[in-house]
Amino acid sequence: MQTIVKKQQALPHGTKEIVNCSKYTAMTTSATLKPTESELKILQVLWQKGKATVREVHEALTPTKDIGYTTTLKLMQIMNEKGLVNRDDSARTHIYEAVHNKENTQIFLLGKFISNLFGGSPSQLVMQALGNHKVSTEELTKIQSLIEDLKKK
Repeated sequence: MQTIVKKQQALPHGTKEIVNCSKYTAMTTSATLKPTESELKILQVLWQKGKATVREVHEALTPTKDIGYTTTLKLMQIMNEKGLVNRDDSARTHIYEAVHNKENTQIFLLGKFISNLFGGSPSQLVMQALGNHKVSTEELTKIQSLIEDLKKK
């Protein structure tokens, strides 16, 4: 996982400038969990497959998205630089895998979404979702069960 480490560099006249440097650590930062919509599509493929080459990811994306191979390659290279994926380049064909699992990414992104769009209120999110989308009886039963479990805590 990638985190940004700041270090100070001395400049003339005793002033200092903060410089960003990439370091890999076990610490999760918000910078590493800010995938774009296209990056999320690639992550979905990697979460499903575990590990994959650019070609495998590209082939999984092409039925639903008109994207060129070189675009997929460039996106995955950027994702590696951002710390969203790890790349094993020990062989001729590079193998990529997601750094963060799907559940942790969902938790982080949903938390930011609730905080930024719903003022930190999960109930506002749920009311908006349930009020504006068709919900099956099965889904309502699961939601009711979850609510009952939460009340017990």
